[in-house]
Amino acid sequence: MSDENVTVRDTGSTYVITSDDVDAGFLEYLDQGARRVFLHTEVSPEFGGRGLAGQLVRAALDDVRAQGKRLVNFCPYVTKFLDKNHEWDELIDSPTPAVLDAVRERSGS
Repeated sequence: MSDENVTVRDTGSTYVITSDDVDAGFLEYLDQGARRVFLHTEVSPEFGGRGLAGQLVRAALDDVRAQGKRLVNFCPYVTKFLDKNHEWDELIDSPTPAVLDAVRERSGS
Protein backbone atom coordinates (compact mmCIF):
# COMPACT_ATOMS: atom_id res chain seq x y z
CA MET A 1 0.00 0.00 0.00
CA SER A 2 1.36 3.42 -0.87
CA ASP A 3 1.25 6.55 1.23
CA GLU A 4 -0.62 8.54 -1.41
CA ASN A 5 -3.33 10.95 -0.29
CA VAL A 6 -6.56 10.01 -2.10
CA THR A 7 -9.74 12.10 -2.07
CA VAL A 8 -13.01 12.02 -4.00
CA ARG A 9 -15.05 15.14 -4.71
CA ASP A 10 -18.38 15.71 -6.40
CA THR A 11 -18.39 18.48 -9.02
CA GLY A 12 -22.14 18.32 -9.63
CA SER A 13 -21.97 16.01 -12.66
CA THR A 14 -18.79 14.06 -12.01
CA TYR A 15 -17.06 12.42 -9.09
CA VAL A 16 -13.32 13.10 -9.36
CA ILE A 17 -10.67 11.06 -7.57
CA THR A 18 -7.45 12.85 -6.73
CA SER A 19 -4.17 11.24 -5.76
CA ASP A 20 -1.63 13.52 -4.08
CA ASP A 21 -3.48 16.59 -5.42
CA VAL A 22 -3.52 15.32 -9.03
CA ASP A 23 -6.81 14.37 -10.73
CA ALA A 24 -6.49 10.66 -11.42
CA GLY A 25 -9.94 9.67 -12.66
CA PHE A 26 -13.64 10.39 -12.77
CA LEU A 27 -17.13 8.91 -12.76
CA GLU A 28 -19.65 10.83 -14.85
CA TYR A 29 -23.29 10.89 -13.80
CA LEU A 30 -26.53 12.72 -14.33
CA ASP A 31 -29.42 13.18 -11.96
CA GLN A 32 -32.99 12.36 -12.91
CA GLY A 33 -35.10 13.35 -9.93
CA ALA A 34 -34.35 10.93 -7.11
CA ARG A 35 -32.18 8.78 -9.38
CA ARG A 36 -28.47 9.22 -9.98
CA VAL A 37 -27.46 7.69 -13.30
CA PHE A 38 -23.86 6.47 -13.53
CA LEU A 39 -22.58 6.80 -17.08
CA HIS A 40 -18.83 6.29 -17.34
CA THR A 41 -15.82 5.64 -15.10
CA GLU A 42 -12.23 6.25 -16.15
CA VAL A 43 -8.86 6.33 -14.40
CA SER A 44 -5.81 7.74 -16.19
CA PRO A 45 -3.39 4.99 -17.26
CA GLU A 46 -0.55 6.39 -15.17
CA PHE A 47 -2.70 5.79 -12.06
CA GLY A 48 -3.74 2.26 -13.05
CA GLY A 49 -3.24 -0.73 -10.79
CA ARG A 50 -3.67 1.21 -7.54
CA GLY A 51 -7.32 0.38 -6.91
CA LEU A 52 -8.41 3.96 -7.49
CA ALA A 53 -11.38 3.05 -9.70
CA GLY A 54 -12.80 0.88 -6.92
CA GLN A 55 -12.25 3.61 -4.34
CA LEU A 56 -13.95 6.10 -6.64
CA VAL A 57 -17.00 3.91 -7.23
CA ARG A 58 -17.27 3.04 -3.52
CA ALA A 59 -17.24 6.74 -2.58
CA ALA A 60 -19.81 7.57 -5.28
CA LEU A 61 -22.13 4.77 -4.15
CA ASP A 62 -21.81 5.87 -0.53
CA ASP A 63 -22.73 9.40 -1.62
CA VAL A 64 -25.80 8.14 -3.50
CA ARG A 65 -26.89 6.34 -0.33
CA ALA A 66 -26.17 9.36 1.92
CA GLN A 67 -28.29 11.59 -0.32
CA GLY A 68 -31.21 9.15 -0.24
CA LYS A 69 -31.06 8.67 -4.02
CA ARG A 70 -31.53 5.57 -6.13
CA LEU A 71 -28.93 4.31 -8.64
CA VAL A 72 -29.41 3.55 -12.31
CA ASN A 73 -26.17 2.26 -13.81
CA PHE A 74 -24.95 2.31 -17.41
CA CYS A 75 -21.22 2.02 -16.65
CA PRO A 76 -19.57 -1.36 -17.37
CA TYR A 77 -16.96 -0.86 -14.65
CA VAL A 78 -19.63 -0.11 -12.04
CA THR A 79 -21.54 -3.22 -13.19
CA LYS A 80 -18.44 -5.38 -12.52
CA PHE A 81 -17.91 -3.66 -9.17
CA LEU A 82 -21.52 -4.21 -8.10
CA ASP A 83 -21.40 -7.86 -9.18
CA LYS A 84 -18.63 -8.38 -6.59
CA ASN A 85 -19.84 -5.95 -3.90
CA HIS A 86 -23.44 -6.32 -2.80
CA GLU A 87 -23.67 -3.75 -0.01
CA TRP A 88 -25.44 -1.30 -2.36
CA ASP A 89 -27.92 -3.75 -3.96
CA GLU A 90 -30.90 -2.03 -2.32
CA LEU A 91 -30.08 1.22 -4.16
CA ILE A 92 -30.29 -0.16 -7.69
CA ASP A 93 -33.21 0.68 -9.98
CA SER A 94 -33.88 -0.34 -13.56
CA PRO A 95 -33.89 2.48 -16.11
CA THR A 96 -37.23 4.18 -16.65
CA PRO A 97 -38.23 5.62 -20.04
CA ALA A 98 -37.40 9.12 -18.71
CA VAL A 99 -33.91 7.99 -17.66
CA LEU A 100 -33.33 6.34 -21.04
CA ASP A 101 -34.40 9.55 -22.81
CA ALA A 102 -32.04 11.63 -20.62
CA VAL A 103 -29.11 9.29 -21.33
CA ARG A 104 -29.82 9.39 -25.09
CA GLU A 105 -30.06 13.19 -24.98
CA ARG A 106 -26.78 13.44 -23.07
CA SER A 107 -25.00 11.14 -25.54
CA GLY A 108 -26.46 12.93 -28.54
CA SER A 109 -28.13 9.85 -30.02
